[in-house]
Amino acid sequence: MEGIFFAILCASEFIIIMSQENLTKSFLALVEIMDTLREKCPWDKKQTIHSLRSNTIEELYELVDAIVEEDWDGIKEELGDILLHVLFYAKIGTEQGKFTLQDSIEAISKKLIHRHPHIYGDVKVENDDDVKRNWEQLKLQEGKGNKTILSGVPNSLPAMVKALRIQEKVKHVGFEWENKEQVWEKVEEEIAEMKVEIDAKNQLKMEQEFGDVLFSMINYARFLNIDPETALEKTNKKFKQRFELMEKFAKDNGLDLAKMSLMEKDNIWKQMKEKEV
Repeated sequence: MEGIFFAILCASEFIIIMSQENLTKSFLALVEIMDTLREKCPWDKKQTIHSLRSNTIEELYELVDAIVEEDWDGIKEELGDILLHVLFYAKIGTEQGKFTLQDSIEAISKKLIHRHPHIYGDVKVENDDDVKRNWEQLKLQEGKGNKTILSGVPNSLPAMVKALRIQEKVKHVGFEWENKEQVWEKVEEEIAEMKVEIDAKNQLKMEQEFGDVLFSMINYARFLNIDPETALEKTNKKFKQRFELMEKFAKDNGLDLAKMSLMEKDNIWKQMKEKEV
């Protein structure tokens, strides 16, 4: 029995080693492809970190779309595209004498080990909140110009994502509501303040209060363990699909949506809603 167990263990280790070797070969092959393209392809040769920026953002959003759709083939493909961009920036960094791909890999490895003392050290944690709190505290200790809790939030983040990151960061220093009921009271308070400015027809104040309502709703979503960006995107998708069904229904029945009353359109909308699974 021990012999069989030993044989299985050896076979498992061999499979792991072979898998790691294949992964290494695939990665190095991609690095070589990047080197070749940078040397020989006219388009790849002329790219800079600035010209790649918009393409990188597009690739990231395509990955997000695949994640929302739970399209695993799409996720696999988009991760490959993003990996290519990582290699592209590293190649340019090497050419400019700024850093190498190895520098990036070693830096992230060092960072992960340092920020996970509960794994690589003797720090004890109870849950993921403790892990996040330690992460933020260690990040501040590392410096790199991040002198305040919120200085590490990128200015270029989309507003909704930025609001969520701000709230998550201040939470780790105790600036947090105790329960979701308190957060909802804040939402209602902000809505009431917005209504006052609407009645006063103060456009600037309306905008400010509307922003406060959104910020409070994002906070409430966080207390419900809901990603507000994902939730809104699913609603966008649902609305788009339902409206396109309305358009098809109108076309199939010789109707012109633009000439129909709101009540007539709403009736079709409800019919399309009933068809949804």
